[in-house]
Amino acid sequence: MSKGFEIPDKVIYVCTGSKCKKKGGKELAKLFRSMIKDMGLKNTVEVIKTDCTDRCDFAPVMSMQPANAWLHHVNEQQARQAFQEHILDSDKK
Repeated sequence: MSKGFEIPDKVIYVCTGSKCKKKGGKELAKLFRSMIKDMGLKNTVEVIKTDCTDRCDFAPVMSMQPANAWLHHVNEQQARQAFQEHILDSDKK
């Protein structure tokens, strides 16, 4: 029998459709997974790579839930800042 179905407290959706992938979406997903692992948040935060979000002009696109924060044209520095604000600091509010 498999483990129970666990629901994370927070989810980061990263578009890896063709344009987002070309503009760094796949690397952003890897960055977030690495940060989650390094900070011991594996059981509370999950990264989900999505297919095209139909926002190709704004690639790469991502969303952080439950904050409903949508970001576009994201680079590594912006991704780290968003992680700090919407994942780490949101618990302090």
